[in-house]
Amino acid sequence: MPDRSPPPPPQPGAICLVTGPARSGKSAWAERLAASSGKTVTYLATGPSLADDPAWQQRLARHRQRRPSAWASEDIGADLALALTRWSTPDQLLLVDSLGTWLAHHLELDDGAWMQERDSLMAALEQCCAAVVLVAEEVGWGLVPPTAIGGLFRDRLGELLECIDPLCSGSWLVIRGRALDLRDIGLPILPD
Repeated sequence: MPDRSPPPPPQPGAICLVTGPARSGKSAWAERLAASSGKTVTYLATGPSLADDPAWQQRLARHRQRRPSAWASEDIGADLALALTRWSTPDQLLLVDSLGTWLAHHLELDDGAWMQERDSLMAALEQCCAAVVLVAEEVGWGLVPPTAIGGLFRDRLGELLECIDPLCSGSWLVIRGRALDLRDIGLPILPD
């Protein structure tokens, strides 16, 4: 019977990427990885508060109820690179949920400004001495987005994940409540 326990948590300075479609269990898996780390966990929330959206508020409440009360939580919105720098200590594990909501803050940027924002995030990840677990949405598995902004979101997020993945020591795809270790079963399509 295969080992069903989570893998060792990321070490200081290591990055783990957890992706999956909506309602796949990716946040729960990332939280399980963080909880098993034995480190001080800080949850960095990139999403908006949307006080007038009851469905969003229910979703936020479910996430909060699942997390241990000892975890610190910061609503960082668009300021992910700054937050990674601020919380970067070897005794920390930073759980970022999610890259898609972070990217949504930057969709209005032209290509040049977006690339600067992306590069700033990449530099912050490379310099971070805390362990980091990143949660991100997998998009583009279904219909072509009917709007230009939807297509832009899909393209930028896909490209961002391809840029981040080589920095990661762990890469997980979560689908239908199952976590697949892409480092163990996946093969890169491009040479390293």
